[in-house]
Amino acid sequence: MINYPNGKPYPISTASTLHSPQQPHEPDYGNRGMTLEDDLNIANHYYREQHKALIHKKPIPLQIVSVNYPKRSAAKITEAYFKKPSTTDYNGVYKGKYIDFEAKETQNKTALPLQNFHEHQIVHMQQVQEHGGIAFIIVKFSSDNEIYLMDAQHLFEFWWGQQNGGRKSIPKQTFIANGYLIPQDFKIKIDYLQVVDQYYL
Repeated sequence: MINYPNGKPYPISTASTLHSPQQPHEPDYGNRGMTLEDDLNIANHYYREQHKALIHKKPIPLQIVSVNYPKRSAAKITEAYFKKPSTTDYNGVYKGKYIDFEAKETQNKTALPLQNFHEHQIVHMQQVQEHGGIAFIIVKFSSDNEIYLMDAQHLFEFWWGQQNGGRKSIPKQTFIANGYLIPQDFKIKIDYLQVVDQYYL
């Protein structure tokens, strides 16, 4: 069980990847993946191998409380707490530019609920932009298998707007109008750097 700093439990479906690390293996770039995170991790591994970009998923800062050892060669975290709120999912360097982004996947067909974000993430991305970095979100609408990249500025407008009684979600139409549909390549499903080149560089 993994808990937030206030003691509330963290959803185990998300935390299930936090068991003891497995030996690294070569990814299958033709594998279509099952989640947005899987596909982004494959893309980033490919970018690193091709010396195109250095982008990683940020580690989650955890304080481990209890570990179960079902056998001598394996260990499983059974209870842990976040040491501090995490920022965004991914960061790194591409063509001399600092890149920072959050990735979300939703089953909602018409909008992305803002409850998927936290205020400290919004503030962090605003600070990235203030210092000249590139901040954006990648969102997968699973029902349509469509993946969009959208500049974080549009997220900020909706986030702070809800504080003043605005809507609590970002319509999919906003992604269509202001974002970019990421091409799904044969080798890597989410070649998002194509969009970064067009929109930012």
